Amino acid sequence: MIIQQTIDKWHRFLAGSLPGGLDELLDDDVVFYSPVVFTPQKGKAVTTMYLTAAGTVFGGPGKPSSGSGGGGSSKFRYTKEILSGHHAMLEFEAEVGGKYVNGVDIITCNDAGRIVEFRVMVRPLQAVNMLHQQMMAMLERMKS
Repeated sequence: MIIQQTIDKWHRFLAGSLPGGLDELLDDDVVFYSPVVFTPQKGKAVTTMYLTAAGTVFGGPGKPSSGSGGGGSSKFRYTKEILSGHHAMLEFEAEVGGKYVNGVDIITCNDAGRIVEFRVMVRPLQAVNMLHQQMMAMLERMKS
């Protein structure tokens, strides 16, 4: 199953052991759907920026931790995986800034195993609001 290979690479990336990092994982035309931005973000460069910002907010410099502990001030961990064909749903839990965050990463890959769509959904509302503030601040710092 092609998605299994892609998700294995995703976990290796999160652990800091994927040579090539996001450049190896993402298709040039990937579309990123953020829980805090209304419009889809298109392309590898902007998706890399959003995933890097999210990783920093959730777990330290550039990426969330794939284990239970997490880096930085977050405790990020995946709790469930559902894989089928070219699609994956990875449920996660985290604590960011003292707030409980629950969400899913919905990932679609192409036949080459590159991610063509990355969709993030988050709950509860107070977590969405807090993540919105932190993500916007992080993106502004990254653009500077």
